[in-house]
Amino acid sequence: MKLASIETFVVGNPPPHYGGRYFVFAKLTTDDGISGIGEAYCVPFDPHLVAAMIEDVFGRYAEGSDPHDIEALWRRVYSSGFTQHPDLSLMGILSALEMACWDIVGKAAGQPIYKLLGGQVHERLRAYTYIYPRPGDATDVYHDPDLAAERAAEYLEMGFTGLKFDPAGPYSAFDGRQLSLEALDLCERFARQLREAVGTRADLLFGTHGQMTAAGAIRLARRLEPYDPLWLEEPVPPDAPEEMAKVARATTIPVAAGERLATKYDFARLIESGAAAILQMNLGRVGGLLEAKKIAGMAETRHLQIAPHLYCGPVVGAANIQLATCSPNFLILESIEEWGGFHSEILKTPIQFEDGHVIPSTAPGLGVELDEDVARAHPYTGTMLHLEMTQHPVT
Repeated sequence: MKLASIETFVVGNPPPHYGGRYFVFAKLTTDDGISGIGEAYCVPFDPHLVAAMIEDVFGRYAEGSDPHDIEALWRRVYSSGFTQHPDLSLMGILSALEMACWDIVGKAAGQPIYKLLGGQVHERLRAYTYIYPRPGDATDVYHDPDLAAERAAEYLEMGFTGLKFDPAGPYSAFDGRQLSLEALDLCERFARQLREAVGTRADLLFGTHGQMTAAGAIRLARRLEPYDPLWLEEPVPPDAPEEMAKVARATTIPVAAGERLATKYDFARLIESGAAAILQMNLGRVGGLLEAKKIAGMAETRHLQIAPHLYCGPVVGAANIQLATCSPNFLILESIEEWGGFHSEILKTPIQFEDGHVIPSTAPGLGVELDEDVARAHPYTGTMLHLEMTQHPVT
């Protein structure tokens, strides 16, 4: 079996854009007609350029090779152009290719990927969702704790036992910083009102995006501690795990981090510094499924847990499910509500969601198939990137 061809899809994600403005998928096909799908997360270039980069890397290192030989493919791409470094762009591209290879391998074996990465540990996967805005909202649920508390009650009725929110304000190219007293007060109000709304029926996951210095994050954490969040997410920028470790040592709230890291080498620094109790690898960036499984194993030796990150399309979501299902130290899975809307439409068979849990598919490979007609009918025509940071300092 040899990899013979590639096709890429740059898909616009219609409003309300949950999961980002667009998704970038790669479909690989072997010489005996088996196809696999992968997805790249948040590569910081125009998505059509990203698609061309995926095709370029495929032609250089994957075409004509056996999709089973994932370790060899990984090392060749990781070392591309004399790099051998956790380059986020290259790792996003490699993640899409590696994921597609695993999809092919699973289909060829007639097994879901989790059966090939150690076997099934979890029959159901606990999931959480962001508290999202809805059409017709009179205020912004990201800045209105009253509306957020009202929405939280709705998510409880849907079966969720974990809710994430991020009221700390915009994230900027000039972070970290000290939050203003007004922002600190708002964050504390959110935590208090949400805890009153959910009681002990749900964990609260306090999301930030590296907005703070370590000192600023410690100030925030002390305000949040009475409301017992499950985690404080990426409180300082991801380039300084030693600074994040200062936060972890100063608070009783577990620190979660990892969505902006790639490869076992980045995660080794995070683990060794003691910066995080919960690792949030994104499988469309970290280097793929096998790399994520290695990181999960590294975490297991320190009794750390994993909570795969997701803010992209359902193919990365399906890969997260495969990893979570076979990992003993899995904690909770990021979901985009109940995997409805466009995330359902773009798959031939939607991800199965039941009472706040994802049910792992028993289908071979990733367990999902891209509806290519839907993908082609929704091309991305915008100019903005998947995610954008504020370009000016926040005062």
